[in-house]
Amino acid sequence: MEVSPRYLGGDSFLGRRDPRVLILVPVMSVIAASQVRDLRWMAVLTVIALVYYFSARIPFREVRSNWAVVAVFVVVFAGINGLIVGATSSGEPDSGSTLFTVPVVGLAITEGAVSYAVNLLLRFLALVAVGFPLAFAIRPGDLAVAFARLGLPARFAYGIDLTFKFLPSAASNLTETAAAQRLRGYERSATRNPIRRLREIAPLMVPVTITSFVDAEDTVDALDLRGFGTHKRTWLREIRYTPVDWAVTGAAVLLAVAASTASLSGLMPSAWIP
Repeated sequence: MEVSPRYLGGDSFLGRRDPRVLILVPVMSVIAASQVRDLRWMAVLTVIALVYYFSARIPFREVRSNWAVVAVFVVVFAGINGLIVGATSSGEPDSGSTLFTVPVVGLAITEGAVSYAVNLLLRFLALVAVGFPLAFAIRPGDLAVAFARLGLPARFAYGIDLTFKFLPSAASNLTETAAAQRLRGYERSATRNPIRRLREIAPLMVPVTITSFVDAEDTVDALDLRGFGTHKRTWLREIRYTPVDWAVTGAAVLLAVAASTASLSGLMPSAWIP
């Protein structure tokens, strides 16, 4: 089982950027997208997010399963749930005409509900698109440095670094525990049913969890013996902003400021109803 952080950015446009850019852009995108209610403007933001995503040149075959999970989440939780919420309380005074009524429950689906649901779906898609480069286009060793350079405490930044080192260790413990269980006669069946796979992996969780806690305690003891936290931490890796980095970050900040200003001043368009 491979859970090690994967760097898929390569020599792409985003792969050459300062890692702080790939952290700040999703944050600014959340601020901007969360305030846009007009479907047309959300479509524009989604196009910008997809252009940003494709500039990372992440191979689709490497993230195909991730996109499958996102597709289910977006369609089920954002699309269908948004349709129901929009039909009951979209928050708009004008919901448009009724398109159809859901049988049995008698839920009236209006034009405003459809607009709300599609807007919510595009919002999640845009946020996922700008979030994937954060997960796959930053070198694992640069993530902690980037957070530290953003002014976060060294303990938090180093905790992120330890987390990425802990995941492969936990996966290795799971593999070793599964091999030991097979020697004792416990064999997991080859199935694609996710529920059954979770049930079969449940007996492995107790020994893996105990081993992980022991490893974490050993790491904490090693840090204490080396005096971690007594002085300000320095980082060997140096990262610097280039003019292109400033331009990308500035565009994201400008977008967030524009959306916030429009929302606070009452100029933000309401839900668009054809």
